[in-house]
Amino acid sequence: GMVLQEPAGAPSLSAAAGGVGDAAAEVQLSRLRWAVLLLFSSYSLCNAFQWIQYGSINNVFVRFYDVSAFAIDWLSMSYMLIYIPLLFPVAWLLDKRGLRLIALAGSALNAMGAWVKLGSLKPHLFPVTVLGQVICGLAQVFILGMPSRIASVWFGSHEVSTACSIAVFGNQLGIAAGFLVPPVLIPNVEDVEKLAYHISIMFFMTAGVASALFILVIIVFKEKPPNPPSRAQASIQSRPMAEYSYVQSILRLLRNANFLLLMVTYGLNVGCFYALSTLLNRMVIHHYPGEEVNAGRIGLTIVLSGMVGALISGIWLDKTKTYKQTTLVVYIMSLVGMIVYTFTLSLGHLWVVFVTAGLLGFFMTGYLPLGFEFAAELTYPESEGTSSGLLNVAAQIFGIAFTIGQGQIMDHFGTKAGNLLLCSVLFLGTIMTAFIKADLRRQQANLENEQT
Repeated sequence: GMVLQEPAGAPSLSAAAGGVGDAAAEVQLSRLRWAVLLLFSSYSLCNAFQWIQYGSINNVFVRFYDVSAFAIDWLSMSYMLIYIPLLFPVAWLLDKRGLRLIALAGSALNAMGAWVKLGSLKPHLFPVTVLGQVICGLAQVFILGMPSRIASVWFGSHEVSTACSIAVFGNQLGIAAGFLVPPVLIPNVEDVEKLAYHISIMFFMTAGVASALFILVIIVFKEKPPNPPSRAQASIQSRPMAEYSYVQSILRLLRNANFLLLMVTYGLNVGCFYALSTLLNRMVIHHYPGEEVNAGRIGLTIVLSGMVGALISGIWLDKTKTYKQTTLVVYIMSLVGMIVYTFTLSLGHLWVVFVTAGLLGFFMTGYLPLGFEFAAELTYPESEGTSSGLLNVAAQIFGIAFTIGQGQIMDHFGTKAGNLLLCSVLFLGTIMTAFIKADLRRQQANLENEQT
């Protein structure tokens, strides 16, 4: 690893880092950081795959379990619903017990949910599949708020935004797989026995991968590196635990006007993405009957282009530190992408939908790590797990509201009216983003420490 050592006897360092003793005087990057990041991304991928695996072939599962499309929509909305009440206890656990326990719980629940789903391979066993999905939804509470925390605890100040992007990347890749794989593995056949066989292959593969990742987490995942990776992290680690109150931390965040604005705008943007992902199969099948596989590929296009957007925005932030400007530009482009998608969906050309969906995904999904990193800057030295958790709560609440709202509008007034709802929401979010002040506290802490 790269080692940055301070000259011996530099008393100013301790003062600058808030009384960091000799132990933290050496800021050092651990080689293990990339393994930890990759492992987290992998089990996050597996969990996200399980979120969208029903929605991407909504019509097939409606027929297999003989339930309504709304019941299948609830399988993905259950993830959002479970997250809201459980975020605070899990964020408290993250602060009190650390990263390793949260990683173990998340990967264990993810594997357990996958195995429960294997008990739901008969049409009358829909409640069992709901139980499996609820367990996977529980796992997601231990996963979603982690990217910025892992980035801060393990990575240096010049790579922290890139690391956060890669951590978010895993989740996006899982959604991409969830769009791509189910339509390929499970053809829309009439015979229920054959359908059950195809569904069992997908469930077995998922359970096997989830179990292997849980075992790897037990072996590889460590609490934190031997030395802090940045001055800002050294300063946080030097604080006595008695000073830190979780409730006080949340109250401080809720009094931070810039963070509150970001929380609402993040919720609006990501809530739109959740609604779009959940309802995509229904939208595409409505205009292009029989195109289940292409509906999955359009979802894949949205997510893959979004992953490129996320990575580019992470690298861009590490280079420029222009958090406010980048967030605003990406938000405006998400709105433009949504408008173009809305008015080209019904043109009758699938290739046009692929292009517009790719444009929309590049900015809308690219926005995810931007929000986490901007929040970490606005709220330093508060825990990143708490700030990103609050962002996710906003996203889940808006996600449920928009999925139900857009689904109802689509049923009564058509897909264009449903998509116009999302356009108006993104317009509101763009205006609110313009009012956020760029109060970059983490940046300031690193700069002050470097100067002293």
